[in-house]
Amino acid sequence: MRLISDIANSAVAIADAVRGRRITARAVIDTCLTRLEAGNPPLLAVTRPLADRARAEAKAVDAAIATGRDPGPLAGVPYGVKDLFDVQGLPTTAGSALYVDAAPARVDAEAIVRLREAGAVLVATLNMDEFAYGFATINAQHGTTRNPHDLDRLAGGSSGGSAAAVAAGLLPFSLGSDTNGSVRVPASLTGIYGLKPTHGALPMGGVFPFAASFDDIGPFASSVADMQCVWQVLTGTPAQEPREPIRVARLGGRFRDNADPDQIAAMDAIAPDAPLIDLPDIARARSAAFLITAAEGGALHRDALGRDAMAFDPATRDRLLAGALLPDSLYKAAQAFRAQYKQRIIELIADHDVLLAPATPCVAPPVADPRILIDGALSPARADLGIHSQPISFTGLPSLSVPLRRPGRLPLGLQLIGRPGGEATLFRFAALLEDKGLTGVTSPAGAREAE
Repeated sequence: MRLISDIANSAVAIADAVRGRRITARAVIDTCLTRLEAGNPPLLAVTRPLADRARAEAKAVDAAIATGRDPGPLAGVPYGVKDLFDVQGLPTTAGSALYVDAAPARVDAEAIVRLREAGAVLVATLNMDEFAYGFATINAQHGTTRNPHDLDRLAGGSSGGSAAAVAAGLLPFSLGSDTNGSVRVPASLTGIYGLKPTHGALPMGGVFPFAASFDDIGPFASSVADMQCVWQVLTGTPAQEPREPIRVARLGGRFRDNADPDQIAAMDAIAPDAPLIDLPDIARARSAAFLITAAEGGALHRDALGRDAMAFDPATRDRLLAGALLPDSLYKAAQAFRAQYKQRIIELIADHDVLLAPATPCVAPPVADPRILIDGALSPARADLGIHSQPISFTGLPSLSVPLRRPGRLPLGLQLIGRPGGEATLFRFAALLEDKGLTGVTSPAGAREAE
């Protein structure tokens, strides 16, 4: 049998080996559970290991193969989900102590159902900011998820546990959610691939909401091939393979004002002749996104805040209370501006297939001092790591965070932003960058350089 260590970080390779009977799904899952038990304590990425369920699902995969049936394109591949997906038999906590004793979910979230039908094996739920409200995965109940590249730094959030588990090599892929950047931010800071799809493209059934206007689920993976495989399973359709030349542009203005020099150099090297586009009213768009997010989040939790506001994480509670008090007229004005803005941006980028932009403004900040430089002044990382992702969520466009090749240095990512429904083009362009060695995942070992 092929050694598990040879394929542990590749979903495609694991599934191929399991389907080819070179290894059993049970052996893959037992090894994965052992690694999670050993590797999670320093990371604080896992909230609940699901060993019994995982072994039962692996047994079903092996039984299917024994009878000559193909269990699916993700046969025997272990994965985890952010702690806001419904998992049958468990309370859906959304990272909050308020719902630890809630009634258990009666069925799995739709995304989990689709993955199970494709042979994937759920092994854990993963840490997050309470109610997905933050970019840091600083959680009062489960602790702060650490960055595998430097345990003294944040993994980003709010899907930090999902990103850290993949970046550390504990899982081949995972699922998170992205409202204003909660997949793309931790993907950038931990050096992996993370997708925010076209708004509404992936199934949201059984996912605890934050702000429905922006909420999407999205996968993390360590290669474009794995990302594309998971995408095809979740959408239920194969990704189209367009063959036309890809028209690229670079985003300027605020996207270059708050960026690492390596990000700017990479964008200019990837597409030196591509036009530089300034998206209009970026600051206004981000402010409107903040307002809509706060209003929808506050409305969702208004009753719980009224019953026991002190049970919330203090950092979450204050923002939810502020959102609950926002006048409805402001919310409606922000939504009206959003509708107009989306149309303006789609018209502006009509001649381009991929827009290049930074995914985060900097590398992961230290846990001990979670602040970052924005416009030359220190700003809370928990609020402002999404400065480049939030305006893209506002438009509903798909965005794939890809890791720059930075061996021995802390990770940084770029956003590949597409037109509505343009995920296949993003995957194709990302694969070209990966093949050229411009992007790709590097091992966390040794990447502790102070920056």
